[in-house]
Amino acid sequence: MIARTAEAREAPAPQLIVAERFGVEVPTFQGEGPSLGHPALFIRLSRCNLTCECCDTKETWDWSQYDPREVSTRQSVADLVAWVMSSPVELVVITGGEPLLQQRGLVPLIRRLLQEGRRVEFETNGTVMPDPALLLDGVRFNVSPKLASFGMDEAKSIAPSVLQAFVDSERAVFKFVASSIADVDRIAELVDRHGLAPVWVMPEGTTAEAITSTTRELADAVAARHWHLTTRLHVLAFADPKGR
Repeated sequence: MIARTAEAREAPAPQLIVAERFGVEVPTFQGEGPSLGHPALFIRLSRCNLTCECCDTKETWDWSQYDPREVSTRQSVADLVAWVMSSPVELVVITGGEPLLQQRGLVPLIRRLLQEGRRVEFETNGTVMPDPALLLDGVRFNVSPKLASFGMDEAKSIAPSVLQAFVDSERAVFKFVASSIADVDRIAELVDRHGLAPVWVMPEGTTAEAITSTTRELADAVAARHWHLTTRLHVLAFADPKGR
């Protein structure tokens, strides 16, 4: 048998399709959920399996408006780790798009980040089964199932078996975007049906005024159910929240 060359034996370096990364050059915070206000670095992965009308990151999937060659790049795990390690910030948020579409590259990334003493939060829509290799100490999942009011058919956006896997993992919180009391009632139905806990509700809105108004509309109904209420800190804190 002819021996293969060293080059032939080498496996390709794992890569991820990245829309943007931020938090090193201009510091920022986690803007939603349990870690609200914590200093954070963000890696936003490109591509999504849903097409929500109210999505505020359509550059990760809507190729009728965006050219994927212009709004995403392939970056190696080694380069992403080096970027994270250039900052003292402990929390790394991996978001999208839908990041769990790229789990093959995420597994080595997460292992390296944990080895370097970082902790990781995923922002996921709850429709992609998590790889058991990602269910590690130091990794949490902010699972955000999309309601029909968000512009998505719930037959596609609510995946019972995946939600159950996240419940069983004991590494997830369930964060819903809501714009009305009707949405809160729908969240309650899903929470009861699928045994979701803990629950966070976040007001929909892309301006400080809209977020404040919706927060006041939802607050009593959320409090009555003993759920958590979160805001959207990036919108409130920064004049231009893109990349913050």
